[in-house]
Amino acid sequence: MSRSRSDERPDTSAKRARPNVARDGSEPLRPSDHVDGGGDADGGVNQPALGVVGWLRWGWRQLTSMRTALILLLLLAIAAVPGSIFPQRMANPNGVTQWESENPDLFPVLDAIQLFDVYQSAWFSAIYILLFVSLVGCILPRTKHHWKALRARPPRTPARLTRLADHLEERVEGDGDDAAHAVDLAEAQLRSAGYRVERYDSRGSFSVSAERGYLRETGNLVFHASLVGVLLAVGIGGGFAYTGQRVVIEGQTVVNALIDYSSMNRGRFVSDDALAPYAMRLDSFDVTYQPVGESGAGQAGDFSANVTIREPDGTDSAQSVRVNHPLDVDGERVYLLGNGYAPTVTLRDADGEIQYQASVPFLPQDANMTSLGVIKVPDGFAEQLGLVGFFYPTQLEAGNGAFASVFGDLINPVLTLDVYSGDLGIDDGTPRNVYTLDPTGMEKLTGVGTDVDSIELAPGESADLPNGMGTITFEDETPEDADLAQVGLSESVKRFVSLQSHRDGSAVFVLAFAVLAVLGLLTALFVPRRRVWVKATPDGTGIRIEYAALARGEDPTLAAAIDDIRSRHLQALRD
Repeated sequence: MSRSRSDERPDTSAKRARPNVARDGSEPLRPSDHVDGGGDADGGVNQPALGVVGWLRWGWRQLTSMRTALILLLLLAIAAVPGSIFPQRMANPNGVTQWESENPDLFPVLDAIQLFDVYQSAWFSAIYILLFVSLVGCILPRTKHHWKALRARPPRTPARLTRLADHLEERVEGDGDDAAHAVDLAEAQLRSAGYRVERYDSRGSFSVSAERGYLRETGNLVFHASLVGVLLAVGIGGGFAYTGQRVVIEGQTVVNALIDYSSMNRGRFVSDDALAPYAMRLDSFDVTYQPVGESGAGQAGDFSANVTIREPDGTDSAQSVRVNHPLDVDGERVYLLGNGYAPTVTLRDADGEIQYQASVPFLPQDANMTSLGVIKVPDGFAEQLGLVGFFYPTQLEAGNGAFASVFGDLINPVLTLDVYSGDLGIDDGTPRNVYTLDPTGMEKLTGVGTDVDSIELAPGESADLPNGMGTITFEDETPEDADLAQVGLSESVKRFVSLQSHRDGSAVFVLAFAVLAVLGLLTALFVPRRRVWVKATPDGTGIRIEYAALARGEDPTLAAAIDDIRSRHLQALRD
């Protein structure tokens, strides 16, 4: 009995269905560490041991990634938030002391984590330094790679340009010489369009490879390098910068020294004698108000603090400080922050001796200059005195008996005061705010809650202090030689201004780096990076010309660009 060929052929269908089965049919023919392999008994994956150097390399790559830099930048912004919530020792040491006295239990905890020294804290500095290292570690390798790419030749022309999405093809008449000429024209046109070009001719075809858009990566690197520049300028320049605030009353002269500032925020590299040497006297403060009956009545117009600057050589110069028009003095910029009235008050004891006389700044509380002030008299009387009162430039009594100011100028000025006696709380060395009075432990002698009315004074008037302690006078500051018909009450009370002196040499560098960052970012966003090829192949019946392009990133204008290259090239061939 004979058998057919099909019967004699061995059955290999099982092997065809399982081509990766081992000869014994037990395990797949795959490496033991393959994702589907069975190298481990539990079916897991064998990972190589990194070691110390490997882990360090991995950590460095994570730190220098752009994602990490963005996270650190966000953390830096979040870490700066406590600096605006809690008073800082550098800027407001009195505020820190007061916060400690008001929160004795919570203060040690917050102070231990440096919430009152945020910008000098270890954790804020760590974020700042890590961000700096991350940016530098990201920029340097990219700069090296970009430099090599700038010096490298454009890539060779692909063998099959038809595989590219943006591909166009044309046929023209000609032979091999015409094909070479066509590529020469394309090379010249691409070079004039700003492309880097390279010829790649072979036996059967002629082609030119071109690329441009490296300015995009250059802009990206400039942007990140500018961020590093901003960090350096702020970090280093901030150590040499200082900002101080002070209140100056008309006729008062202040020296540009630390002792004459109400508060001073200075960098760690600013010494006590680093301030520019000059003196300033506030001669007058001019302000205009919209007259009653006109639109916007009572609104203040132009402000001008007229000052005299005395240089170390003894020369004087008249200057003015106005809103948005700071005064430049020896590299410092002096800004006008605020203004108000400073009534001059004199207190005499029962024997008529002057125990206190000063022009006291009263802080405005509303647009009509209703102002609140505090007078503290630590010596001269049997007990320390504290007076809290309001100054009304144009007083008007409401129906309930309360007072208010209805106009910012001096039309009907009135000063009201309540008197307290007792311990002012300044003898133990604890800093106190000069513009507030803590009545704890003091006895109220006048005003609401007592049998004695509040003291009410107009300029030039005097009144008796309670309990026969003496008298108080609201001095009239109108000059003796003034024409009262013209002056009226406008000079009967002194004015004060709040000035801020600021010096920061890094501002120019920060501005320059910020401009570079914006220019670099715009360049990185709007400069496309692309590669273009033009290939001419003679085939005996003519020349087949191919145009192809490849975008290095997002480039929605690539198709239009390659079509424009084809149109200009064909036009040049016809000409």
